Amino acid sequence: MATPVDSEPIQLLVTGGTFDKEYNELTGELFFQKTHIADMLRLGRCRLAVTVETLMMIDSLEMTDAGRQSILERCEASPAKRIVITHGTDSMEQTAAVLGRGIAGKTIVLTGAMVPYQFGSSDGMFNLGTAIGFVQALPPGVYVAMNGRCFPWHSVRKNRELGIFELAGES
Repeated sequence: MATPVDSEPIQLLVTGGTFDKEYNELTGELFFQKTHIADMLRLGRCRLAVTVETLMMIDSLEMTDAGRQSILERCEASPAKRIVITHGTDSMEQTAAVLGRGIAGKTIVLTGAMVPYQFGSSDGMFNLGTAIGFVQALPPGVYVAMNGRCFPWHSVRKNRELGIFELAGES
């Protein structure tokens, strides 16, 4: 990776989700092996001071209250004031709400993907790039960044019919 430019450090926390799913061609099942975030940052020619840490590798449908508490505690313990979290889209709003109610003084942006990175047609690269941009530009608070848009934690919802994130009450 190229030498980082002088920037405020960004902590990137990996929790799994579609970003990091792999496809088993024999069984047709999706599974987790390792995170692709370092590859995505390299391919995107990221020149920022980003530290990547894998907290868990799970589908967000399997995210528990204990898992959300673990993410909250890690965000609180991080010396970084700017944090990006990769997360599955099915329960991203719930995790954002836990963080929004529990964290002050940091800018935290959750993002995800609808299509796994390994498929080649993933929205993950775009969503990761915009999340990194938003985390640098937004004031302290908790946000969800998807599809080029950014939403405060308390007014976002996943529209399951359209497969997009939107302001609560927007559709």
